[in-house]
Amino acid sequence: MNKIYVVGMGPGKEEMMTGEAIKALEMADVIIGYTTYLNLLGARFDNKEKLSTPMKKETERCRMAFDEAYKGKRVALICSGDAGIYGMASLMYELAPDYPETEIIVIPGVTAACSGAAVLGAPINHDFCVISLSDLLTPWDKIEKRLIAAASGDFAIVIYNPGSHKRKDYLQKACDILLTYIEEDRACGYVEYIGRDGTKCVTCTLKELRDTEVNMFTTVFIGNSESEIINNKLITKRGYHIERDSNICRNN
Repeated sequence: MNKIYVVGMGPGKEEMMTGEAIKALEMADVIIGYTTYLNLLGARFDNKEKLSTPMKKETERCRMAFDEAYKGKRVALICSGDAGIYGMASLMYELAPDYPETEIIVIPGVTAACSGAAVLGAPINHDFCVISLSDLLTPWDKIEKRLIAAASGDFAIVIYNPGSHKRKDYLQKACDILLTYIEEDRACGYVEYIGRDGTKCVTCTLKELRDTEVNMFTTVFIGNSESEIINNKLITKRGYHIERDSNICRNN
């Protein structure tokens, strides 16, 4: 049976890939992915055949993977972050009935919610949800309902795809929705270019976040009612009772 490995490559930096992901890429005869993600792989995989399709050609990219597997090649289809979180895993399984002789193996990766949280501190250390602001495949009215539900449930919120050239005001729109349920000084933060050159980490309030310019490489974190900014890190508490020891010596 033919095999395709659907690989979550994390932010793209080799040190942030899982060992399983690196092994799958090393074993592959051909690596298929969005051009930007292929460029992030680095010199280690320069000897591999690489095939790509542009943005909005995801279905064609998946069928390309099946076609290459049918030629007897070992195929790795790469996704940024995790293959099953806004990645290609579900689409591959949707197409799988057309290619009954192919086995799909999903290799998990480090999604931006995890890698970005590590940079910011511990913003999703309790119940949280992830919401994408991209309305390319999801209607905005459904995104709005999900934002309201997350705010009403006092979840910490991670926002993917908060803005782009065509969606410059989407984070502002989302913040306006959240501000009807959440206080304006709610602890928040965002990380740009996680695990890549130019990584930027900022903590702020929800009011300040509303007026922040972001791009498609920004991941936004909105704390719950117990979240705080401590030593410039966004922390969402688990609820542990802490007794301060007055005998501990702290250097100022």
